[in-house]
Amino acid sequence: MPAHRGKFVAYFRVSTDKQGKSGLGLEAQREAVETYLNGGSWTLIAKFTEIESGKRAYRPQLVAALAACKKHRAKLVIAKLDRLSRNLAFIAALMDSGVEFVAVDNPHANKLTIHILAAVAQHEREMIAQRTKDALQAAKARGRRLGNPNLAKARKRALKANREAADRFAGNVLPIIQQIRASGVQSLRGVARALAARGIKTARGGEWSAVQVADILRRG
Repeated sequence: MPAHRGKFVAYFRVSTDKQGKSGLGLEAQREAVETYLNGGSWTLIAKFTEIESGKRAYRPQLVAALAACKKHRAKLVIAKLDRLSRNLAFIAALMDSGVEFVAVDNPHANKLTIHILAAVAQHEREMIAQRTKDALQAAKARGRRLGNPNLAKARKRALKANREAADRFAGNVLPIIQQIRASGVQSLRGVARALAARGIKTARGGEWSAVQVADILRRG
């Protein structure tokens, strides 16, 4: 393996809070990155860990990692391409950000190769979703009763999952808000404008308001 030089920022992602707390998946990613960087004169500036589904395009920790790359003129390093996203548009936007990145599982891939791999991964995800939809429709056509018979419990679980997702989002955005306030911006509206200037969206992909900033601070 060739010796590596320069500055790097590591980005790790797991899909569930359970995996994040247990370290399942994270340890393998860290080991892959450390093995890749082993040897040479290099500096690992920072590490960022995201707990979020690959379907979501907005990643606060990835935004922070890219900001660190630009600030220190470093390269983003990840264990596998799918740790970024299986969404082709997301990968294309990342490549256009101006930040260099390397996927340890395919370190010699150029931008065209990465674009093709992302397209294939997205196609596979869409095919799985379509097969699931077709299977449900076929079952319904045969008269099979679909859904959870205990609707109240299902709704309760859904509400709990929504709350947990909101708490995870708040935990990811809070450090960024704290950085903004530390720079001298104190008003909630000012923080909202600063988040918009950084290209950071709300959990639902919208623009920030003072009320939403206050909610993040309250959850923190």
